[in-house]
Amino acid sequence: GAEGSTLMSYFPQNQIRSLKPKITFNSLRDLQCPVLQSNELQGKPEESCSAEELFEWLGAVLNQVSLDNKSSNFVSTYCCPQPNTTAEQAFLCTITGFIIPEMIIQLLEKLCCYFDEPKLAHWLTLTVHGFADSPVSWRESEHGFHKGGENLYNFVVFRNLDYWLQMAVGTNDDCPP
Repeated sequence: GAEGSTLMSYFPQNQIRSLKPKITFNSLRDLQCPVLQSNELQGKPEESCSAEELFEWLGAVLNQVSLDNKSSNFVSTYCCPQPNTTAEQAFLCTITGFIIPEMIIQLLEKLCCYFDEPKLAHWLTLTVHGFADSPVSWRESEHGFHKGGENLYNFVVFRNLDYWLQMAVGTNDDCPP
C-alpha cells in the first residue's frame, strides 16, 4: 500500500542500501583433523577426541593458525589433538554478513545432504558467529558485548546424522536455554 511505497523511498533518500553476504572458499590440503565418535562427547584416550578439543581445534583452523607445533618467535604453539587423521583435502566456506535464521537452517539441511552419497568424511561442521555487538541475549541478561561479545554456536554433523551442538557466550551472558 501507500505505507510500503513511502518506506521504500526512505532507503534510497537516506543512502541506505542492501548488501549481499560476502562468500569466500578455501581448499585446505593435508589438514590434520581430530578423530571423533558421535557417541563420545568426552572422547576416549587413544580412540577419539572430545567436543571441547574439537572446538579449540576448529577455532585454530578457522583463524588459520599453524597446526605443526613448531616453535618460532612466539611462546605458544598449537597442534591437532590426539588421536588425529590427515584429510588430504578439506573445504572451508565462509559467509560474512547478516544471515537470517531460515538461511542457516537451509545451509544445515544442505550440508546434511552431503552424506546422502558415500563420502570419505566422517563429520562436518557449521559454525555461526554473531556480531560482537549483536542485541542477542538469553533469559533476563543483557548481552555483554563490552567484555568480548562471544556469541556463537557450532553444529558437528556425523555421517549417521547424529550431531553435536556447541555454544559459546561471553562471561557476562547467561547460557541459552
